[in-house]
Amino acid sequence: MTDNKQVLKFVNDSIALCKPDKVMWITGDEAQLESLRAEAMKTGELIKLNEKELPGCYLHRSALNDVARVEGRTFICTEKEEDAGPINNWMDPVKAYKEVGAIFNGCMKGRTMYVIPFSMGAIGSPFSKIGIEITDSIYVVVSMKIMTRIGDKVLEALGDSNDFVRGLHAKADLDESKRYILHFPQDNTIWSVNSGYGGNVLLGKKCFALRIASYQGKNEGWMAEHMLILGVQFPNGEIKYIAAAFPSACGKTNLAMLIPPELYSKKGYKVWCVGDDIAWIRIGKDGRLWAINPENGFFGVAPGTNMKSNPNALLSTKKNAIFTNVVQNLDNNTVWWEGMDKNPPKNALNWKGEKWDAESGEKGAHPNSRFTAPAINCPCISSEFEAPEGVPLSAIIFGGRRAKTAPLVYQSRDWNNGVFVGSIMASETTAAATGAVGVVRRDPMAMRPFVGYNMADYFAHWIDMGTKIAHKPKIFNVNWFRTDEEGKFIWPGFGDNLRVLEWILKRCEDKVDAIETPIGYVPKAEDINIEGLDIDVDTVKGLLDVDKATWKTEVEGIEEFYAQFGTKLPKELRKELDTLKAKLK
Repeated sequence: MTDNKQVLKFVNDSIALCKPDKVMWITGDEAQLESLRAEAMKTGELIKLNEKELPGCYLHRSALNDVARVEGRTFICTEKEEDAGPINNWMDPVKAYKEVGAIFNGCMKGRTMYVIPFSMGAIGSPFSKIGIEITDSIYVVVSMKIMTRIGDKVLEALGDSNDFVRGLHAKADLDESKRYILHFPQDNTIWSVNSGYGGNVLLGKKCFALRIASYQGKNEGWMAEHMLILGVQFPNGEIKYIAAAFPSACGKTNLAMLIPPELYSKKGYKVWCVGDDIAWIRIGKDGRLWAINPENGFFGVAPGTNMKSNPNALLSTKKNAIFTNVVQNLDNNTVWWEGMDKNPPKNALNWKGEKWDAESGEKGAHPNSRFTAPAINCPCISSEFEAPEGVPLSAIIFGGRRAKTAPLVYQSRDWNNGVFVGSIMASETTAAATGAVGVVRRDPMAMRPFVGYNMADYFAHWIDMGTKIAHKPKIFNVNWFRTDEEGKFIWPGFGDNLRVLEWILKRCEDKVDAIETPIGYVPKAEDINIEGLDIDVDTVKGLLDVDKATWKTEVEGIEEFYAQFGTKLPKELRKELDTLKAKLK
């Protein structure tokens, strides 16, 4: 418990609104959590898995209508619509509190309300922020234990401060027509109702760590970004850190947990994961940018994760993890999903809890099935994972999935040009995503669904930050997804992406030259190490090619995207676009 009057008011107001039968404060004590897991097993909310094979692990099934983030039901509630911007869904906060408050009214009758104090970032770190999540879901309680730092120590760190995010969640009836994920950035408040799926209800994740935190960062002079953080350790023991932003399906987690190819590992190269999804970035006393991962765990997509694609991610799930909407192997009470291996279980239940056989032709795991796993489980977790001040960034990388347009890697000319490169980030849809293939979706800085305010103001904040950073990291763009005439990927990807990171880090120290193109600086083909690869220097030259005709078409798409921001688009980005046009002539 706490004497903090603001916290007590928030809890008491929530009790008055939701009317639970009981209230339980989550202390972080393992005995309390274990009793909650036992209770959830009785109701079927959690299913205990094989203790020998998967110690401390559980299976959870969400409702059939509740299996993913709901961008269409996610709102930014600001007084003025223009403060939410053209990309976000907006709702008037007065209307939101009234109409969604009516859904919350009495929704916890007959249920227990759980009060979870949580810290994003190590407790007590100057980078960290505190939240209180109120929920009626034990799944949320035990998942927040994995994804954040929870309990009494968080309340001690908060003291009597009012600087905390207020999160209210209720499963209610899981009615998708009344499902709302509301963000009130001006009130430090998040409301989530009628969902039980992790991305909508673990309020420390995208809701707080990006939507609310991006707004806090704008006001307080720091950045909340949808970025992985990794450290490359050189044979001499020196470690250089990189933050990188990628839209979904672009290999973000694989890069965060990269395993060096044998050629590099034999020389002593190592890669350390600081974070796989979110970076909070501040200017340090030394004038460099420093980043922390505010999370404490991984919320990863299960299908396709295997010992070949990402062994570190799979190994992270081997204890104290929660699996959501995957296949349950009844023979040994373990889990399985498509792409884990080529041996689907014969006696199994699918993600809906129905009898399932792979020969039916139907998928057993939901395509968006998940694992929630403690970061400490990861074999390549960085020794700096809990560092209160974070790690210093040498480079920032943007990337997308482009078949022909973007080269394998290029460097921006300067900070503002780097902001431009991030702002025009895009991926082409694949057949798996939609019916249409090759449709370009702009996803600036991979933040399209996650900026808690007007994206034009977000761009302006990036440009403003550039005026304050004495020692700026260099900014790059990568594209692992160039294809040949048959549509096959040319670059091998996965661990071999370290070959590109090596060039990037050499550029950060001016140890290697580059060739200027209309879009920025690309490597000399011979400076990308291809030893041991089944490609030659000419292939690399092709991967680095900047085709002017393709980029002239790209400019048209950028113009169209920028147009929606009107006069709010920072003049610096308009200037960068004009410069690109001139260089393409």
